[in-house]
Amino acid sequence: MKILKLFFLVLFITGFVSVSTSAEKCRIEKNPTEAVQLTDGVKHLPWSRKAVIYEVNIRQYTPEGTFKAFAPNLQRLHDMGVDILWFMPINPISVKNRKGPLGSYYSVADYLKVNPEYGTLDDFKAVVKKAHQLGMKVIVDWVANHTGWDNPWITAHPEWYTHNEKGEIVPPVPDWLDTADLNYDNQEMRRAMINAMKYWIQEADIDGFRCDVAGMVPVDFWNEARKQLDTVKPVFMLAEAWEPQLSEKAFDMVYGWDLLHLMNDMYAGKKKPADLDKYFAHVDSIYNPDAYIMNFISNHDENSWNGTEYERMGSAVKAFSVLTFTAPGMPLIYSGQEASLKHRLKFFEKDTISWKDLSMQKFYKQLTTLRKSNPALFSGTDGGMVKILTTTQPDKVFAFSREKKGNKVVVVLNLSKSPVNVQITNLRPLNGKDYFAHKPFVLNTATKLVLPAWGYKVVVY
Repeated sequence: MKILKLFFLVLFITGFVSVSTSAEKCRIEKNPTEAVQLTDGVKHLPWSRKAVIYEVNIRQYTPEGTFKAFAPNLQRLHDMGVDILWFMPINPISVKNRKGPLGSYYSVADYLKVNPEYGTLDDFKAVVKKAHQLGMKVIVDWVANHTGWDNPWITAHPEWYTHNEKGEIVPPVPDWLDTADLNYDNQEMRRAMINAMKYWIQEADIDGFRCDVAGMVPVDFWNEARKQLDTVKPVFMLAEAWEPQLSEKAFDMVYGWDLLHLMNDMYAGKKKPADLDKYFAHVDSIYNPDAYIMNFISNHDENSWNGTEYERMGSAVKAFSVLTFTAPGMPLIYSGQEASLKHRLKFFEKDTISWKDLSMQKFYKQLTTLRKSNPALFSGTDGGMVKILTTTQPDKVFAFSREKKGNKVVVVLNLSKSPVNVQITNLRPLNGKDYFAHKPFVLNTATKLVLPAWGYKVVVY
């Protein structure tokens, strides 16, 4: 078990999924109208098909860092097109072996309590209720792999933890010294973990969970947890992991780290548009056709540890945002992304987001509207498959289309630091609409597109 945990951790840290160079191009030959569903697999909730997810960092969202202070933003987020609010862990943070003055959100002191720094249980329930009134769903971050060192489980049930040869409880990996590793060979602990998850559904009426380092927890636990949670209320489950087996019976959605790394590398000049062809083909080869991939340019880990999207992607931020909203899967927006956040938020201490510049909010509203109003862009088998389009600038431009239920979206991205004049060479003539220009647009093989550096064109039919 420990060998497997270390293996999964390496994959988590690197975001590694090898990209096949021999895979066929992107589901073009498969039947796009057939919905494929495993008979005993995950059955996605209908509302999730065109949803946009938003990660809420309560600590850094407002100067107060509380649920009450966050609540006035619910209407704004709803108006921006957010459907799912993912709250980073709301549980109390352990003091023993704490990192920094406030500690890691992911060092849980008690699974059944609310972090008093954020407010009370009633405060959280009020936020959930208001979100539901606005038509949004709420999921909370769940840390099932480990606990903090002053979690009551450690003294009441030390046998629920992993011990070394000296009989000492150990962290899951050496660097995570503020956490204690849980032992999933213990069936009693598994039952307690599922019961704790059920508590939040029953008590706060949440709609699911984002599960931290899900690949370090046995798949059979997640399969059983999903089965039991759904008996309380049908839930939405997001795994911080990429492993395809997690999306078979337990999770609606897994992380799209490979796409993130490809985008970073393309901006750095290390990858070419053709690598996106390989990426989409590889995803199709390893996942259930109805699995969701979460697409993102930032999140709490990327922002704090690897840099803001502006550090990693520079002037390509908008182009790559367009890609995350039009590629198969579900797009994520992180707290402050709509405020052009160019600051790495501190992880273990207070570091409030600046909301002075909301100039990107209109852009993300345009993207959420694009996704929701075009069935071709829906998630899973409800959306259209990717068809790669050939261009006269293959080393600089990536173009693709998706089509579903008579709706077609064509996306053309200049993934280079130079302006381009480009034509698409394998496109049937269509009269459509330039989505961002809000005007009719005819796109065919004779159409010459002029795109600035890191420019984009989205045409809807």
